[in-house]
Amino acid sequence: MLSKPVPPWILLGGFVLTCAAGSVNAVGFLGMHHQAISHMSGSVTVLSNELATGQFGLAFYAVAVVASFFAGSVLSAAIIRQSALKLGRRYGVALVVESLLLFAACRMLMTGHYAGDCLAAMACGLQNAMATHYSGAVIRTTHMTGIITDLGIAVGLKLRGEPIDGRRAGLYVVLLVGFFVGGILGSWGYVHIGFATLLFPATLTGLAGAGYFAFKQLAR
Repeated sequence: MLSKPVPPWILLGGFVLTCAAGSVNAVGFLGMHHQAISHMSGSVTVLSNELATGQFGLAFYAVAVVASFFAGSVLSAAIIRQSALKLGRRYGVALVVESLLLFAACRMLMTGHYAGDCLAAMACGLQNAMATHYSGAVIRTTHMTGIITDLGIAVGLKLRGEPIDGRRAGLYVVLLVGFFVGGILGSWGYVHIGFATLLFPATLTGLAGAGYFAFKQLAR
């Protein structure tokens, strides 16, 4: 169980980040290659399929996306140095870098370069590695599989009359809602303005980075 209440800045930040990731993922599904960008399960499956069927060009693309997500995780660790969520760490720097990657991805995709998918995947890898746990709760902001699983476990325990961690469940609900809302906004945006939709998560993460800098200064 969570040993302490979840601070409002974590709830707000989690919602913002999952909203950004949900919109990026929606653009990935509707874009040039119709596959997930914010998580790698689908990309690894695409890689397996393309290698099995001898379509090595598409397999190279899948490798590039997976490698970019991995590189984003490496970059996040180099910037922040720790995976536990704690006020005072260099999240502002990481968020600004993510924002720049998404702006660059938007520009490249709008001009027809598939490498924009790689930059978007790198941004998601960086974001997902920013904070992997908080006070015993596993936090993922770019995919919902683990969060939905944990919520399902909580519901199952509740149905059996056993105690559940309400604070953790509440945090996971916030993250799930954020990703869902981001997916709606990303899909709606792609239908109307195409790859320019990535300007939304790019701006959102940039503002989150600036807001974190300001909040950290006030906290001091």
